[in-house]
Amino acid sequence: MVSARILKIGLDNEQDVVMVRQRARQISAALGFGLQDQVRIATAVSEVARCACRHEYGGRATFSLDEEGGASALQVVIRDNGGALRPGVAMAAAALMAGGGDASAAGQLDAAAVSAQRLMDQSAIESLPGQVLLVTMSKTLPQGKLIDGAALATLGMELAASPVQNTFAEMLLQNQELAAALAELRERQDDLLELTRELEDTNRGVVALYAEIEEKAERLRKADDMKSRFLSNTSHELRTPLSSIRALAQLLLDRMDGDLSPEQERQVGFIASAANDLSELVNDLLDLAKIEAGKVELQIAPVDVAHLFSALKGMLRPLAQHAAVDLVFEAPPEISLVADEGKLAQILRNFISNALKFTEVGQVTVCLLNHDEHTLRFAVADTGIGIAPDNLPLIFEEFSQIEHPLQRRAKGTGLGLPLCRKLAALMGGEVDVDSTPGHGSTFYVTLPRVYVAAPGLSPP
Repeated sequence: MVSARILKIGLDNEQDVVMVRQRARQISAALGFGLQDQVRIATAVSEVARCACRHEYGGRATFSLDEEGGASALQVVIRDNGGALRPGVAMAAAALMAGGGDASAAGQLDAAAVSAQRLMDQSAIESLPGQVLLVTMSKTLPQGKLIDGAALATLGMELAASPVQNTFAEMLLQNQELAAALAELRERQDDLLELTRELEDTNRGVVALYAEIEEKAERLRKADDMKSRFLSNTSHELRTPLSSIRALAQLLLDRMDGDLSPEQERQVGFIASAANDLSELVNDLLDLAKIEAGKVELQIAPVDVAHLFSALKGMLRPLAQHAAVDLVFEAPPEISLVADEGKLAQILRNFISNALKFTEVGQVTVCLLNHDEHTLRFAVADTGIGIAPDNLPLIFEEFSQIEHPLQRRAKGTGLGLPLCRKLAALMGGEVDVDSTPGHGSTFYVTLPRVYVAAPGLSPP
C-alpha cells in the first residue's frame, strides 16, 4: 500500500476541533467527494477529534491519500497522546466497532466510534500501551478520480496557509449543511412516498391479475375435467354397439347363417374393418381420458424383455401388409427391468404397427438399443416413407396426421403416438424420434430400469 500524507493537525483545544472539521471538508472537496460525502467525512472526523481533544493530553489528526490495488482512499488517523480513556474503555470501543459491544460501554467516546462506523467506508479503533487511543478511518475516492503527488503537495500548502474560521462561522456552515441534508432527506422521503404509492398501485394490479389468472385456470380445470368425463362416458357408450357390430360381422364372415355372395362378403368386410378402426379409436380415447384424469394404475413388476419381444412378434407379424417387409426382433441381452409390462408393450405395439403401415419395402427392426445403470432405451426402426423435419412435432399432437399418399391408404386415429408419449411419461420415461424422408424412421422409448413413483404420489 502506498501512502502520501496531505496534512497533520495538532488537537489541543476546541478551536483545533473546528479546524480539523474545516480541513476535512476542504480536503474531501479537493479530492472530488460530493457534498453529502464531504459532510459525512467532516462529521466523523470532528466527532473523533472532539473526543481526543477533551482531555489534557491532547492529540493529533493526520490526513493522507492511500493507494492499494488500483483504488485510492482518503485516510484519517486520529491519535490522542495518552490517558484519554479510563482503563477498559478503549477495549470496549474496539468491541463496539466490531459490532459486538454496547454503546454505553464506550461512554467517554461520546458515540464517536458509532459515527465513524456509519459515516466512513472503513474504521477501526486500537488501544495502545499507556491508554493511547488510535482511530483509523478511510473513505474510497469517487470512481475515476486520480490525484498525483504534486497536486497533493500543493493542496497541503494551500491548506496550511488558509485561515481558520471562527466557531460562529463554523456553526453557521454546519447549520447550512444540516438544512441542505434535511431538504435532501425530505425530497427523498417524497420520492419514497411516491414510489410506495406506485408499488401499491402495481400490487393491486398484480393481485387483480393473479385473481383473473386463477379464475381462468379454474375454468380450464373444469373444462378439462368435463372433457375427460365426456370422453370416458362416450367411449363406454360406444363400446357396446361396436362390440355387437364386430361380432355380427364376424358371424356373417364365418358363414354361420349361410353362404355370402362375393359382393356381400366384400361389404361385410368393410363393415368389420370400419368397426375395428372405430373400436381402436374408442380404446385410445378411453386410455387418454384415464391418463388425463389420473386414474391409470400402473402394474409394476419385473419384465422379461425376451419374452415381451416374443409375444409382440407373434402378435404383430400378421399385420405386415407387404411380403417384401420383414419384421425383425433382435435378441435382447439379459438385463433387469422393473416397469408396467402392459404399458411398455402398448407403446412398442403402436410403434411397430405404424412402422408396418408405412413401410412397403425393407424391414422393421425392434431392439433394445442401449442401456446403462439407470435407463433402458428401446428402438423401432423402419425403412419406410420417413417424416419431414417440419412434421416431427406434429406427430405427437392428438388427432394430427401427415398428408401423404400412403397415409391416405393406411387409416389411423391420430391418437396412438400422443398416447405413447403420455404412457411413457407416466412410467417416468420419454419417447422421441429420428427420421429422414424417403429413408425411414426410428422411434425410441427410454424408461428407468426401476420405476420410482414421483414425489407426492403413492406407488401403484
